[in-house]
Amino acid sequence: MSKVALVTGGSRGIGEAISLKLKQSGFTVVATYAGNDERAAAFTEATGIKTYKWNVADYDACAEGIAKITEEVGPVEVLVNNAGITRDAPFHKMKPEQWHEVINTNLTGVFNMTHNVWGGMRERKFGRIVTISSINGQKGQFAQANYAASKAGDIGFTKALAQEGARAGITVNVVCPGYINTDMMSTIPEKVMNEVILPQIPVGRLGEPEEIARAVAFLASDDAGFITGSTLSANGGQYLA
Repeated sequence: MSKVALVTGGSRGIGEAISLKLKQSGFTVVATYAGNDERAAAFTEATGIKTYKWNVADYDACAEGIAKITEEVGPVEVLVNNAGITRDAPFHKMKPEQWHEVINTNLTGVFNMTHNVWGGMRERKFGRIVTISSINGQKGQFAQANYAASKAGDIGFTKALAQEGARAGITVNVVCPGYINTDMMSTIPEKVMNEVILPQIPVGRLGEPEEIARAVAFLASDDAGFITGSTLSANGGQYLA
């Protein structure tokens, strides 16, 4: 029986590409989403991948959702923490709610999800945790004190938890994408893209969601059993950690 892989925010953008690649790699994939019912339904219809709706910032919702998936599909053996949000503002204009929303989703959400699969993984002596951080969690970014802090926190979380999971057969790794060609990037004016963003990227282009998905699929595979606590940077050479 194929392993169950759960991808948060898995019905669109990078998450959608990860879900599809894991399915292609032989996993039984389920995905969560937070708000867009129509998009999630279309994703399930097109791919056959079940979707479940809850907010990863809500611990109890995570516990209930994971219990339901365990009952309906099977125990989660691979968790991809992909769900994330931005609430950008220069720090002097940033409101407390903008800070808390981002931290609660991007960092506390990773705790909420991981904590609710960790016990089962320890019992089964196997697990794969892959968290999607960001280049901006490595280098920082103007007007993203909240986002950069949350994504840097994901890296620290990964390094600490990897040390706890190693003896139980659980690997914990993080992928830090750079600028990726998603719907969000399509809203950037062409002039800004060509004159500001692309010149920062040595390979001269945006990354593709499928490139991030392939990195995640490798870290989720049996071939990556000796890799844990690692940060895989996929940014076209824009930032060398």
